[in-house]
Parts: sequence; structure tokens; C-alpha cells
Amino acid sequence: MKRCQVGEVAFYTIDELAAGPGVVAAVSTRHGGVSTGPLASLNLGFNCGDEPAHVRANRYRLCCALGLEPHRIVCARQVHGTVVRLVGEESAGAGFGDPAAALSAVDGLVTDQRGLALWLVFADCVPILAFDPDRPAVGIAHAGWRGTAGRIAAALVATMASTFGSRPECLRVAIGPCIGPCCYAVGEEVAAVVSAAVSDPSRVLVAATPYRLDLGEANRQILVAAGVAPAHIALSGQCTACRVDEFYSHRAQGGCAGRMAAVVAIR
Repeated sequence: MKRCQVGEVAFYTIDELAAGPGVVAAVSTRHGGVSTGPLASLNLGFNCGDEPAHVRANRYRLCCALGLEPHRIVCARQVHGTVVRLVGEESAGAGFGDPAAALSAVDGLVTDQRGLALWLVFADCVPILAFDPDRPAVGIAHAGWRGTAGRIAAALVATMASTFGSRPECLRVAIGPCIGPCCYAVGEEVAAVVSAAVSDPSRVLVAATPYRLDLGEANRQILVAAGVAPAHIALSGQCTACRVDEFYSHRAQGGCAGRMAAVVAIR
């Protein structure tokens, strides 16, 4: 990923996806917005206790920095599930300015519509962004430990394959900043269900008391098992909890954190 700044707004572009002409793939930071206090400053989540006007202003700022049209953004009401939904023109603008209008109970989105931007929010969970250069088509997923255990990354690949005819081995996929094993302590129940979802638990769980979980590596393994070529998976490796100067972290900030956005679109 490459850190960029437009005006005051800082974000990371994902060159492994955006290398294709006209592809936008980015993850925001916490810098460049109008929110204050623990949510300072580019909070993009409506459900964090922020003023809705601040969230809207921040969302418009990021759209401007990325060259996206707000009325063409598609947002979802995320529930830590495994539902991946195909979206088209009928969903343009859903949830961008009004959270009540977001697509309900969805943690993954796919589209092949040009100019339609897929937008999900994060604060420790794993952003997964996918691009099919052959169709072209894009997809995005939100994977906390529940979504990881439910293999939402594989559901994203399967949805793109069944909907667009995408070949998993040709997809380009990026795993964005998320909480790392250095900071993510989990109990035996979580360790067990995530271990059952991956091919090599020894690389996902650090045997400590409590266990330490590597969500990024877990989702990488799930993508490979779903047919994505290992060389086509970019793993950020940045820990949101270690870098609260740059990102929001629900864990590191004691639950009082804003939200970053991950966005992918075909211009």
C-alpha cells in the first residue's frame, strides 16, 4: 500500500489492485476530517457516537480526495456475518448520508457497474478487496473473527465466480490494515472456530495465554484455499492497534473508536 494525501485527507492506495486502468482501491486513515475527541478526525462511521453532520462531512472529504461521486457510493449495515450481495445501479447512494438506508445485514459487496463504489467501514476487522481484471468486476468484504470463521473471504470469491464468471486464480486481492497477532488476544472458543476455518492453524494462532490471533494470515489462507493464487494476494501487515496514530482501533481505544473506510470501484 502507498500512503497518499490530498489536502488534509490521508489514505492508502492499494497498488496491487489499482494498477489496472481506472480502478480505485483505497483504505482511509484517521487524518483529515472534522470529528473531535477520541473520534478525531476522519471518522466515517455513523454508529460511533459522532455528530452525523461530522460523519457526512468526513465522507464527502474522502470522496473528493478519491475522485468518487457520493451519490454513487454503496454502503452496508455490517453485522459480522457472511452474506455477500451483488449490487447494481438500484443501490447507488445507499447509506452514504443516511445510515438507515444502508443495505441491511451485509458484510460483502460485489459489482461490475462502472462508477459504483463499494464502501465498508472498519476499526480492527479485516478489509478484503478484490478485483477481476478480466470482467472487470470488484468486490469487498468485512472479516472480524466471526466472518473469518465463517469464511466470508471464500464467499466473496465464490460470489464473484458464480455471478461474473471470475476465475479465482486470476483475481487480485488485498488484505488491508487490521489488528495483528501482536495485539489480538482471544479465548479458546474463538481460537477453536478460527482454527477450523484455515489450512494451517499453527501460522494463525500464537500459543500463548491467552492465544494471539493473526486475522490477516487466516484470511490469506482462506483465499488460497478458495483458489486465489498466493502471488495475487497482497497483505498489508499493518496493525491498527499498534498504529492508533494512523488508524482507529476498537480494542486499543477501549471501544471508543471511529471507523476507517475501505473502498473499491471501477471508474
